[in-house]
Parts: sequence; C-alpha cells; structure tokens
Amino acid sequence: MLSRARTTVLAAASALALTAGLALTGAHAAPDRAGRGPAWTAAWAASPQRPSTGFKPNWSEDGFSGQTLRQVIRVTEGGDRARIRLSNAYGSSPLRIEGATVARTEKGASVQKGSVRRLTFGGKRSVSVPAHEQLSSDAAGLRLAPFESVTVTLHLAGTTGPATFHAQSFATSYRADGEHTADTGAEAFGESTESWYYLSGVDVSGPRPAKRDGVVLFGDSTTDGFASTADRDRRWSDALAERLAAADTPRPVLNAGIGGNLVLNDSAWYGERSANRFARDALDLPGVGTVVVLQGVNDIGFSESDTPTYKPAPVVSARELIDGHRELIRQARAKGVRIVGATLLPFGGSDHDGKRAAAVSDAFNDWVRTSGEYDAYVDFDKALADPDDPQRLAPEYDSGDHLHPNDAGYRAMAHAVAPNAL
Repeated sequence: MLSRARTTVLAAASALALTAGLALTGAHAAPDRAGRGPAWTAAWAASPQRPSTGFKPNWSEDGFSGQTLRQVIRVTEGGDRARIRLSNAYGSSPLRIEGATVARTEKGASVQKGSVRRLTFGGKRSVSVPAHEQLSSDAAGLRLAPFESVTVTLHLAGTTGPATFHAQSFATSYRADGEHTADTGAEAFGESTESWYYLSGVDVSGPRPAKRDGVVLFGDSTTDGFASTADRDRRWSDALAERLAAADTPRPVLNAGIGGNLVLNDSAWYGERSANRFARDALDLPGVGTVVVLQGVNDIGFSESDTPTYKPAPVVSARELIDGHRELIRQARAKGVRIVGATLLPFGGSDHDGKRAAAVSDAFNDWVRTSGEYDAYVDFDKALADPDDPQRLAPEYDSGDHLHPNDAGYRAMAHAVAPNAL
C-alpha cells in the first residue's frame, strides 16, 4: 500500500503532467470512457528495468547526451493511428525528449521513405517525462498492419543520466550523435545494442473497435525470449501471436518478461518482484483481457547456483511460491482480467537444478494443474519434457543451457496453449 506522502507526490506529478497537456498512462486507458478521442489497444510492450550492467554491453548506466536513439519493434495488432509510451520509471530527474518520430522499418536502422511521422506530446514536439513516471505521445496518423516492424526514434539533446531500459531485447537498437530523428537512411547510426531504452509500449487505434482481448505473457527470461534468435521475433510471445492469427482468432500478444525476474524478491539486475510490477507491466496495458503467468524457476533455482548475480537467493518453499502466485491472481481478479497459470518448464542439468529445487517445482506444478485457483492453465512442463527424462528439456527444444528453450521450443510453447484457455 502506498503511504499518504507517496500518494500525494504521485497525484501532484499526475496533475502537473495533465496540466501540460500530456497523457499519463493508466489502467485500461482505452477505450475513452466518455467516448472522446481514439480507443487504444496495446500492440507491443516491454517491461522497464533500472539501469544495470546486464549480460551484454548496454548504454543504460551511462545514458545519453546529444544523441539520437533509434529502436525497432514489431506490433501484434494493426491500426490507422499509433502512439508510443515512454517510461522514466527509474530516472532520478525528468527525462527531456527534444523530438521523436515513428516510421515503418525498412532494414536495420533505415526506415521506409514517406512513412516518417513526427510525434507530439500535448501538441508540442518536445516533452519532459517526470522522474518515476511514464506518459504517452499524441496520436500519429500511421497505418500499421499486424506483425509489421516499427521504428521509434528519440532525440536526447541533453544529458539524461542513467536510463530506464529493458535489458534483453533480442532486437538491435541504434545510436547516432546529433539530431537524426527524420533520417530515412542508416548512415548516421554507427553504434548498436540489444536493449530498449525508455520505450515501454506502442499502442494502435482503429479500424477495429477496441476490445479487452489483449494477451499479456508475464514472467522471467523464458517469457523474455532468452536464447531466441535476435532480430527474428522468435520469442514465445511472437509464436503465440502468429499461431492465433493463423487460426483466424487474432489477438494482440504483449511480452512482459524480464530475464531473471522473481516472484518473491526484488533484484538490482532483474527487476522488481512480480507483485510490485504486475499492474504496471500487465494489468494496466490498454485493451488487456488475459494474462498468462510463467514464473518461479528463479525463486527456487537461484539458491542452487553459485552464479554471483543470482542475488537475492533465499531458499524458497513451494508454499511460499504458491502464495506469491495467489497475490497475482488476487490482483488480476480485482481488475477483471482473466489469469492463466503455467507449469514451470523442466530444468534438469541446468545451473538451477538440485534435489530441493526439483521437489519444489514438482509440488508447484501439481498445484497449478489441480488447485483450480487459476482460471485455466497451460502445461509447459509436459509439453517440452524429454520423454526419456522428464526432468530435462527435450533435446530438440533445448537452447543448450538446459534451462531456456530454443526457437523450436518457443514455438512448442505457443502450440501448447489451448486458444479457449485464453
């Protein structure tokens, strides 16, 4: 529960932003309750994280100064208007955006000629995002089709300080010195990284009436897409969106995974614990109707490993993990969102493996299958298990670390979901 002082600060920040004409995002921001303006649907999302070193080199701790940042994402819903959501959740001071554009992607850092749209915020080209807040741009007239790649470009003229980001994007982002928001070519963008910065969402509006049928996949590195092929959109969220579209039951699918994330504890590297970020990263996205939760292997497996970044690493019981999931169920029900549980994948032979972790996993998976506390469940444990050794991933689905699936494994996860469970 927020303290009275914290509530007052948030209310003041919200009032200030609204006075300036900005759209602060909130629970089910679309459709407009009074029938005014566009009805928005989340078409892509990434969960914000605090600046950290990460597994691969990134720019989060240094931030940006006098540079242009170009980021490529793929939407799972189409529309004739688009807006972006920016997060300064872990900033200690306001984030100044001097200019921003959105365009259809051509290749790499280049964009399609004639598709560049200048973004505004409350009618202005520049905006300051308050520390610890997020906001949305105005609508831009850009027609997008489902599964189309979109390029968002931000000009950061000043010095930002450490940047709120999403560490493991499995997609390439680009950086240039100076102002290059309207460039269609890639020549200026000589630096690259596999992380997203400040960009937490892209929403679309029309021509389809907005529905609460978006599906959020919430979890850790397996949901995030660890070991999937970079720049090929091979996460299980991508595979699920493609499967639903192929079955003529298309729905937006949003990825709310953070590598290393925990149900029960915060981590400097791996984000806030699930209950603390669940509303922001899943329940409050516009148009969301269902959340699929796959999480807990890190809670029970970090203590089995001597990897130094796996901290905190307390020994966690099945009952504690189940209670953590019950809190997510409670939050989803309070928002009227359907919540689907998933069994933990096999992890035998990985650095998370151990007799205690295996026993807790078995007990947790049995609860998911038999308790009826989730609205429905998907059994990834059985779908991806090696028939000859059910404690391990099947070799054809194993990325090589015995913990994360490969591209084929992520496709198998998507096909394990019964559409009527969503």
